[in-house]
Amino acid sequence: MKRHNNPSRSEWGQVCLRPTATLEAMMPTVKTIFDAVKKTGDQALIEYTLKFDQVDCTSFQIPAETISEAKAKIPEPLRKAIGQAHRNITAFHSAQRTNPIRIETQPGVQCWQEKLPIERVGLYIPGGSAPLFSTVLMLAIPAKIAGCKEIVLCSPPQINGTIAPEIRYAAHLCGVTQMFTLGGAQAIAALALGTESVPKVDKIFGPGNQFVTAAKQYASQGSVAIDMPAGPSEVLVAIDASANPAFVAADLLSQAEHGPDSQVVLVTTAPEKINEIQKEIEIQLKALPRKDIAAKALENSKIVSFNKTSMAIEFINHYAPEHYIINVVDTNPYVKNVRHAGSVFIGALTPESFGDYASGTNHTLPTNGYARQYSGVNLDSFQKAITFQEINSEGIQSLGPAVEIMAAAEGLEGHKNAVSLRLKSLQ
Repeated sequence: MKRHNNPSRSEWGQVCLRPTATLEAMMPTVKTIFDAVKKTGDQALIEYTLKFDQVDCTSFQIPAETISEAKAKIPEPLRKAIGQAHRNITAFHSAQRTNPIRIETQPGVQCWQEKLPIERVGLYIPGGSAPLFSTVLMLAIPAKIAGCKEIVLCSPPQINGTIAPEIRYAAHLCGVTQMFTLGGAQAIAALALGTESVPKVDKIFGPGNQFVTAAKQYASQGSVAIDMPAGPSEVLVAIDASANPAFVAADLLSQAEHGPDSQVVLVTTAPEKINEIQKEIEIQLKALPRKDIAAKALENSKIVSFNKTSMAIEFINHYAPEHYIINVVDTNPYVKNVRHAGSVFIGALTPESFGDYASGTNHTLPTNGYARQYSGVNLDSFQKAITFQEINSEGIQSLGPAVEIMAAAEGLEGHKNAVSLRLKSLQ
């Protein structure tokens, strides 16, 4: 991990760079995949699955019976853990429901808003080196609560041509309606365009590698929406002199093991703790099954120290982390000054792992600084707000003249006439 001691504001942009390829570098490949899927549909999916996943698939849809049968392959302790996470995620996202808003803005003018579900959503579940069944819970549960009629899931195939039983079990538990063994940019293209077997969806959700992220952004230029640009995972851990080095090292490594293009950042006002933490990282890294992946991610990672808490907080907001762990004695100044973050974890006993799995909050979050503009996935992500209005005779007579004046001022006589005709009919 590269160290930065009291970097000036002019250096923050460089310090905050993520180890991601530019979208421009990946777009030609993504466009080629989209063009092929649009032209030959399932045949293109067969070819790309063989090329990228080394799996020879002629049929991508997982039969419904194998989805439900996956339960028998899940150990009981894991089923119970998934059940507990399911309850907490359901509770938190159910609490996000809102009632219709109705107001009479002036006498005779009724306006209201209702939220309706997006009918057909596509969920992308990473499943390469680590099948992320937890992401099924994070996406399918709010989709079900929102009332989405079709929930279509894509996940890369294992070498045996199917999807990990944990993903299939979570999908069955959460009410996924269709599941396909498809990964990478070709899965996003299938969901965005539709093929002979894969239905076209209205909105695509889910994290993925850099090509998946690029494919989602390419897809959003067409007729499909996306949740956010969610790419390689990242965490920023803020500490003071009170932090337990073992806890800090574990938090950093828990994100580093996601992938070689992940990034972890340590921000501290206690530089004397750095050597202890680095020793802990070395010790814990040796015991990780994914130590090679984590070690590669650490090469892209940073340690940033500041003399003042206020400067540390400013830098953290400039970085806009996906996951933000506040491991200090006095959390108040850090918490009250959060401006840009995907999800925040407060206190020494709150590792990011809780949010990844079972506390109830969603783990599909904006990365690469997009926390400045985007929220993490929530119930509203699966809904659209529609406004309604109804004007009676009192309302058109009291508000109509103002609309006539405004329309005339903009030179839109047709707009004015639509009001004027009605006003005359009431005289």
